[in-house]
Amino acid sequence: MASTNDLKNGLVLNIDGQLWSVVEFQHVKPGKGPAFVRTKLKGVTNGKVVARTFNAGVKVETANVDKRDMQYLYQEGEDFVFMDTSDYEQITVSAATVDTAANFMLEGQEVIVALHDGVPLYVELPASVVMEITYTEPGLQGDRSSAGTKPATIQTGYQIQVPLFLETGTKVKVDTRSGDYLGRVND
Repeated sequence: MASTNDLKNGLVLNIDGQLWSVVEFQHVKPGKGPAFVRTKLKGVTNGKVVARTFNAGVKVETANVDKRDMQYLYQEGEDFVFMDTSDYEQITVSAATVDTAANFMLEGQEVIVALHDGVPLYVELPASVVMEITYTEPGLQGDRSSAGTKPATIQTGYQIQVPLFLETGTKVKVDTRSGDYLGRVND
């Protein structure tokens, strides 16, 4: 159990038997009336985002979430296989749980897998990853402006938008939350 004063981003709450992750929270002290906490919660299993308000100081039930450093090994059909880097135990995580993280995972990559009672909840990636462009249309002479973009396919098969001057084989930094191009990486 925790108080609403202890809320922080990423904390997982157990509300009515469902797990909710705190995305945003704000303590509000109006001039008149009691203080309250306004939150934005994301359903851990369904991804649904809801707004919820709690009175200040109210007890909320927290869920015991175990975040483990794991290495992505390979994909087996629709499922993904990860290995715990501390005890080398392997777990299989469904594609629905991995969700959009699959767009930026390469074999051997370190990730964080959140578990609740041994059940995988979600896969957390670093904020950005370095990927190689496997295919993009060739750049034309003079395409050096930052105004235009073109589609490019990265190693995982996911397509992102990159500046016109980038070519196949170029390594780029990609934001794992939005899929945005962040910059070119020089070896």
